[in-house]
Amino acid sequence: MHRYIPVLAKWSGFRKIGEKVVEHRPRKYGVTKFGWERFINGFLDLATIMFVSKFGKRPMHLFGLWGTLVFGVGMMIWVYLFIAKFAFLKYNMTDRPIFYVGIISLVIGVQLFLAGFLGELISRNSSIRNQYLIEDKLRI
Repeated sequence: MHRYIPVLAKWSGFRKIGEKVVEHRPRKYGVTKFGWERFINGFLDLATIMFVSKFGKRPMHLFGLWGTLVFGVGMMIWVYLFIAKFAFLKYNMTDRPIFYVGIISLVIGVQLFLAGFLGELISRNSSIRNQYLIEDKLRI
């Protein structure tokens, strides 16, 4: 994550972020380790920082949304199955794979929603949440 220290410093409230001029020398030994793997890791680090900064203090926005969507899909499947059951009386709901997809959707939707709810409770009651960077303390 060292690539994004200036961005993290800016988000933490530091006003002045500069750069230091360094002298680059030609490589004496070995070969470069910069390649596709490092490029991909840099992108994954950026995605991680963006994800944590956006949803770190409000996990319900992510998990609640996905939980509600997945639960809604499960409910639509179950409504379809009940309508099909009463429209075709000889029809057995449990014979079709979509029955199990509906059950799994309902369960996963509830679990995602509850994960967001618990994450929200933890983030709101965390002692780290209300720590601020203070430049000067005034004595009154």
